[in-house]
Amino acid sequence: MSSYFGNIWRARYFWCHLALSDLRSRWRRSFLGVLWSIIQPLGMTLLLALVFSRLFHSDISTYAPYILSGIIVWDFLVANVTGGALSFVQADAYIKQYRHPLAIYTLRTVLSSLMVLMLASVALYGWTAVVLPQNIGWSWLATLLIFPVLALLAWPLATLLAYAGTRFRDLPHATGLAMQALWFISPVYFEAKMFRRGGLDALIDYNPIYHVLQIVRAPLLEGKWPSAADYGFSLVAALLFAILAWLVGRRAERKVILYL
Repeated sequence: MSSYFGNIWRARYFWCHLALSDLRSRWRRSFLGVLWSIIQPLGMTLLLALVFSRLFHSDISTYAPYILSGIIVWDFLVANVTGGALSFVQADAYIKQYRHPLAIYTLRTVLSSLMVLMLASVALYGWTAVVLPQNIGWSWLATLLIFPVLALLAWPLATLLAYAGTRFRDLPHATGLAMQALWFISPVYFEAKMFRRGGLDALIDYNPIYHVLQIVRAPLLEGKWPSAADYGFSLVAALLFAILAWLVGRRAERKVILYL
């Protein structure tokens, strides 16, 4: 395993170039360019907050940043789940020519979407600082951990799906459907108290997505530090995905090229 990660590190200039190339392609010939990473979640937040705050009788000043935090984190996860399943297929030309570790192609996906998340987070920090200035404090430093935690969670998950997606080309469509179902049973836009009022505490307490979101939401929206359970569930989920990706990769790494 150490040699595998050593090979990934030696190819760092290659996968960094691929990630930056993806970002350049994303905004090529766009007038606003990187600003779209801030404008898009802000626009969606305004629309959803206006509608949902009336439907659920919530205070829009606190509900809007709640939705915005859900949007940017959820978009990151969806990008890595659906994009991860296609990572090897889309990189088939490189895989056929070079013998790099295949995990660099999912790392490319994670890095590019992580940069987009960081840009979108500027809107979240700014909005929260304006409408909830009383929550500004040292606990905000904890929100910075969301980036390494999400990377540790997304990379093995994307790699696992990439191995399967090479063999089963319907997987990207299936993951899109699965993510839609997961959205409805997770507190992405819907507040956690709504699930608890309905007796659905298990969908909150044992849902890694809730705990990942709390790493951002607890400091920004409540002015307190995330709990140990939030970090614990997030890191345990990342560890489980890493173990599964390693076990599958041991058998599938050399066979991937046969299905491209």
